[in-house]
This record gives sequence, C-alpha cells and structure tokens, in this order.
Amino acid sequence: MGINGVKIDDTFAEAFPMKATRLIITAMTLKWAYRAANSLTGFASSVIACGCEADIERELSPEETPDGRPGIAVIIFAMSKSALLDQLTKRVGQSVMTTATSACFSGSHSDIMIPLGRSLRYFGDGYQISKKINGIRYWRIPVMHGEFVCEETTGVVPAIGGGNFLVMAKTSRHGLTACEQAVKAIRKVHDAVTTFPGGVVGSGSKIGSKYKFMPASTNEVYCPTLKGQVDTELTENIGSVLEIVIDGLNEEAISNAMLVGIKAVCKFGPKKGIYRISAGHYGGKLGPYHFKLRDILS
Repeated sequence: MGINGVKIDDTFAEAFPMKATRLIITAMTLKWAYRAANSLTGFASSVIACGCEADIERELSPEETPDGRPGIAVIIFAMSKSALLDQLTKRVGQSVMTTATSACFSGSHSDIMIPLGRSLRYFGDGYQISKKINGIRYWRIPVMHGEFVCEETTGVVPAIGGGNFLVMAKTSRHGLTACEQAVKAIRKVHDAVTTFPGGVVGSGSKIGSKYKFMPASTNEVYCPTLKGQVDTELTENIGSVLEIVIDGLNEEAISNAMLVGIKAVCKFGPKKGIYRISAGHYGGKLGPYHFKLRDILS
C-alpha cells in the first residue's frame, strides 16, 4: 500500500491505557493563558521520566470558557489516578497559579473527581473563600495580582497513550519539514495531543535495555548510523527516522489524528525526501490498543 509514492508498512501502532483530565486555563489575554499552559506542559513528554504526558489541545474563545476570558485547553495524562493527582497539584500550583491574571477550571467531568482548587486553596493561608455556582464549587485564593480562581475538582477519564507513526526520510531536514505539517494537521483534532517537543520525537525508544537500570533505550533497528552493525529496518536511501506519538481520550481521536498526520506527511512524497511510513509496536506486549496503519488509511 502506498500514498503519493510513499510506502505504508503493513503494521500497527501499539498503545496502552492511561488516565487523563482536561483543564481550561484562562487569563486576561490569550498571550498570558498560553504562558500558563506552556509552563504547565513543560517537561511532560513521556511518563518514562516526566511523571506525566501533557500538551495544549486547542485555543478557546471567551464564549467557551467559564469566566468569559480567552483560554487554553490542555490535557494531562498519567498511568494512574494517584500519579495524575500528584502531577496536577504540582503543575497547576507552580505553573498556573503563579502566572499573572490566570484562573483554572475543569474541562473534564466524570464520576471520578480529584482535587484541584481543593488542594491549592491552602496557599491562601486561611484567607481563601469558596463559592458555589450552578452546583460547582470554586475557590477564590487571594494573591498579589488580585485573586486566583480555581474550580474545586476535575474529572478523571479513561485515556490512551502511545498512538504513533514513524516517518522515514532521506535526511532529518526532509523528515522534520513533513512532520511539522503533520503536527499542524493533528492539532485540529479534538481529544488528541502530541506531547513531545514540537510534537515530534527525535529519539524513539524500545522497551528495555542491556543495562538493567534503563527501562527504555534507543531503537537501534531504526537508527540510520547503525545500518552496518545491526539487523536494520532501514534501506540505504533512508537517512533519518522521526516519530510522532499521539495520546488521546479515545480510540477515535487517535485514529483520526494518525490519519490526518500520515496524509500530511505523504503529500511530500519521495521527490521531497519522504519514502516510508511505519509504526512502533512490541508484539502486543505493551498495550491492548492496536492501530493498524492500512486499516486507518483505507
């Protein structure tokens, strides 16, 4: 199977279950909402070492936010509810509450709710007050710029991590140019995010290592500089492999994100240095969600 001369491998992306919550961050201007959101999602590319995976989902107009101000929706993913709560408290407290004119609200409501403002209110040192509006409790925490308003809880929802596809290109420049367009296309898909820097992974990994203390290590069969040393998956014309990893709130979101992302890459074709699309999987050992490339594209 191929698209515009780009070969599509007969393989699948293997993904695993996670827990997630969506937050709505607002501020006096969209610029400052972005400042808070970018700080919150910093160092959140992979749960391997970051504790969570997070990224901006989309911009929100004042009509879409609880306080009628410009906003940003972010989604945070973790391996468990307790891990999600730990990261949420730290990141909202240190990155959102500290941003001038910011406020934070839940963008996920479910049967499972975890503390948000309920935990952060203690920063108010006893001067914090709560108010219930339409059955939802908010905390007003006095801070030096005025007050930080934060919803009391946010919902925990089932999620999926690790949807992915590999872009095999002539050079890093060719691959990165195509991947940038793929990330732009994926950003239009709701309920899905790309958590690695710029949405692109330059050092895709495999599970395990010859070093016992390493949970993951370089995926040598896709490393172009190791072609003569390992049983490589790469042909001679491939000089760079980049990966796009997608987390989502459901299978449909990840499938849609993979679809638009792969189509955006394939528009470049072999004449612009894009030769092949594949995906990372571990024979079904990593997770129960299998996103078959050819099924998605057909």
